[in-house]
Amino acid sequence: MRYVLVACSNQQACDAIRECLRPECRADVALDKASCLEMFRKRRYEFVFVDLEFVGGTAEEEGHPDFRTGLEPFWQAFPAAQIIVLCPPEKIRDAVSAVKAGASNYLTYPINPDEVKYVTESIYESMKIESELDYLRDRFWRTDSLDVVRTNSPLMRKVFKKVRSAAPTRTTALLLGETGTGKGEIAKLIHRHSLRSEKQFISVHCGAIPDTLLESELFGHEKGAFTGAVRRKLGKFEIAKGGTIFLDEIGTITPSAQIKLLQVLQDKTFQRVGGEEVLETDVRVIAASNVDLEKLSKEGFFRKDLYYRLNVFPIEVPPLRDRTEDIPLLVEVFLRRFKRFHGKEIRHVHPEVMKAFEQYPWPGNIRELENLIERASILETSSILTPESFPGELFSPGVAKGRFRVDASLTLGEVRRAAIENVEKEYLEKVLAANEGKINDSARAAGIGARQLHKLMTKYGIRKDELI
Repeated sequence: MRYVLVACSNQQACDAIRECLRPECRADVALDKASCLEMFRKRRYEFVFVDLEFVGGTAEEEGHPDFRTGLEPFWQAFPAAQIIVLCPPEKIRDAVSAVKAGASNYLTYPINPDEVKYVTESIYESMKIESELDYLRDRFWRTDSLDVVRTNSPLMRKVFKKVRSAAPTRTTALLLGETGTGKGEIAKLIHRHSLRSEKQFISVHCGAIPDTLLESELFGHEKGAFTGAVRRKLGKFEIAKGGTIFLDEIGTITPSAQIKLLQVLQDKTFQRVGGEEVLETDVRVIAASNVDLEKLSKEGFFRKDLYYRLNVFPIEVPPLRDRTEDIPLLVEVFLRRFKRFHGKEIRHVHPEVMKAFEQYPWPGNIRELENLIERASILETSSILTPESFPGELFSPGVAKGRFRVDASLTLGEVRRAAIENVEKEYLEKVLAANEGKINDSARAAGIGARQLHKLMTKYGIRKDELI
């Protein structure tokens, strides 16, 4: 039995919809907005036919109503509920706005039984198709990976599409992105969905190992190869045989280690430090870098031939500030994780905190978000993470850098001028940072003269030593 809620003050319309849906559906009736939301929260309804007046709608600047606020309570109760708005013929434009805001469809008064059946059947068909697509997607992803692949971000959907393409192959993958964006999780995801998933996954943080020990760590060493080598040691490439090795911060490895890694990628062979025996290995390499390897190779700090060998299948992982729509999902995952670790019943995050999360630039990306949630979970004494449990700088005006706030007390010309200045300042800071504060290079990149750049820096109070 399917449950449907009909919410409008027109009893005749309610009866007409109930009659159309019998006997497949049980239709409950709510004659006012308050009882509508109360009933909707108590029972899971697949459909809600709701009068446009019950949904409300705030007027936007252009004069068109915005119904997202009125629809939000329904989605909060049951995100998958299908909402059909009811309206008189003269309100069709508003009904279309409600559909654009997220409603599934609309019907006009007086209720036509054929239209009710057509709308519900078309929505059921769409739900069936979406369900089949979700099944096919989930059948590829392992159960223990479903939290990782949940996303509302178009950029991350592209990343996961590439992961699905690369995972079943033996191809070398290169993960590119800022520190803390989750490149390690992406590497594990590729391994878990590869034909090597039952074998070893070994992660090596190349930047954390001293240069003198890196080759020994990766390729092993023979007894007596150097002072302190009292016995033979197997390297990661031997231990990971048949599996996957993840080389994080690959751009930091020494020139001699680069040569040996190139040999592994080309010939699938290597030698232990101090050894003469040529060893074969069957290892899939996934590398990651938070710096531009192509730029390093052009500057002579990284072998070009090695870069080309690593860059077979590049995957760019976006920073958190470019995928803020995923913040609620990530917060949910971290809350569940820390609930197990700390044994606290923390279920939600205060709306003010979530708003600050969406405006914060996240220089430390997902790792910074995880650390903030863990810290707040330890400090919090209630069942919701409140602003008091987070650092004050999270809520300071400066964190919303790059998001221009409109002051309605200004004229349109003043707002435009302020917006242009805001964008100019942020652009110049990024150009100067990218060129390490070099005035001539930055001016050339910006397409302006060095003198003009100096004037703009003075105007906006930009100091190059703060950007290097």
